[in-house]
Amino acid sequence: MGNREDLLMGARQAILERGLAKVTARDIAAAAGVSLAAIGYHFGSKDRLVMQALTEGVGTELGDEIDSAIKDAGQGLSLWDALGPTWNGLVDVIQRNRDNLQLSLENGIQIARDPEMQVYMADATGKAHADIAQGVREAHPDLTDAQAHAVAKTLFVLFQGMAMQWMIAPGADLLDGDDLSTAVEAMRGR
Repeated sequence: MGNREDLLMGARQAILERGLAKVTARDIAAAAGVSLAAIGYHFGSKDRLVMQALTEGVGTELGDEIDSAIKDAGQGLSLWDALGPTWNGLVDVIQRNRDNLQLSLENGIQIARDPEMQVYMADATGKAHADIAQGVREAHPDLTDAQAHAVAKTLFVLFQGMAMQWMIAPGADLLDGDDLSTAVEAMRGR
């Protein structure tokens, strides 16, 4: 691995050990086994390194679990019949990943304050939509690319909203697969 990859891994390690609010550039450089100057050279700032490390690391881990939930629930079922089980699988992903989601939320607060990081995140969101759409298409090959992409965007935004709600109100009555299916039926006038 090169210094850039070492820094991304070192940042994730240091953040998990010290917490996002307390981690320093020195902590990251030490965890990565590189000089402090390497952060500036490869990322421009500690904040940009942290944002990319969390976005790529947490995003990949969650993305893999989201993909599995979609494929596992959707195999052999129509998209309609798979909606409830797919959503329940995504809620399970949320409940298994509180630490990652908390880091992602803290990272999101920093991104909301930085227009340059927002550009990076818009690109990362587009990639997430494309990855989820691919999983949707594999589970439901009868969908067009446009339909799979629309389903992916919908699932992604619902996932993010549910993650936020669960993190701030874990005891609340959360949207489950039956609720989602009932709501969509009602919106369609059924």
